[in-house]
Amino acid sequence: MTREHPEDDAPAPGPEPKPTGWAAEPADPDTAIDPWPPKPGRPSRTPAREQAAILSVIALGGALGACARYGATLIWPTDPTAFPWTTFWTNVSGCAAMGVLMVLITERFTVHPLVRPFLGTGVLGGFTTFSTATIDTQRLLDGGRLATALLYVSATLAAALAAVWAAAALTRRAVV
Repeated sequence: MTREHPEDDAPAPGPEPKPTGWAAEPADPDTAIDPWPPKPGRPSRTPAREQAAILSVIALGGALGACARYGATLIWPTDPTAFPWTTFWTNVSGCAAMGVLMVLITERFTVHPLVRPFLGTGVLGGFTTFSTATIDTQRLLDGGRLATALLYVSATLAAALAAVWAAAALTRRAVV
């Protein structure tokens, strides 16, 4: 037998239980800080204005990071059939910088809420280039360099993870 109104079976509405532990924390701790406190003459704060500011700093940071990465490829060009050292070291150094950055801005200093999207997502996201690492791997495979391609993929992942972990651990020891 089907009921005409299945919502009648739902429990009576009541207050939602308050989350505890990690569920009570904001997804991004920066959202707990108001980057645009009300001031006379300042346009009102709206979600669209906040999103525009975040996207703008990410775009600016991304452009700066991508330019730095491109500059690295001009300074240290790599032969398409050789191990892509420039991309490898760009990704490893960018991951190390991310480890340092995240410890400094989440554990040591209180920074403006736009710092993380600008530096982390923007600058370091534009600087590191895992998409280029994928293209480099495909180029090595197309050139018949299977062993080099496998070494490159595994070394990039291992070194990038080790770099972010080690940089964060060393930064914690140095400043926290």
